[in-house]
Amino acid sequence: MLEIIALIFLTRKNGATALRKGLKPGAWKLYTVLAWFAAEIIGFIVGALLIGQVNLLGLMVFGFVFAFGGFLAIKYILDKKPDTLDEEVNRIGTEDLRP
Repeated sequence: MLEIIALIFLTRKNGATALRKGLKPGAWKLYTVLAWFAAEIIGFIVGALLIGQVNLLGLMVFGFVFAFGGFLAIKYILDKKPDTLDEEVNRIGTEDLRP
């Protein structure tokens, strides 16, 4: 149950970021959910290979950590996208270019 609540919160966060960047938030929410479940399954498989199938709590931890990694992968891709043109134009001259 907590996993579903976390997924809803994180999906909304990625949707808001996509909207800010001028992208379709629904598509990025779907990508977040798909990446979450795909990474969770991979986490369960890796956990089963490393610690065996007996330790259910360990498998759940592996699954959750990998699932959060799926969210972070989509967030990284989304953060690398450029902001909308209006925000880019308004930020000209405000960034410090010193090393």
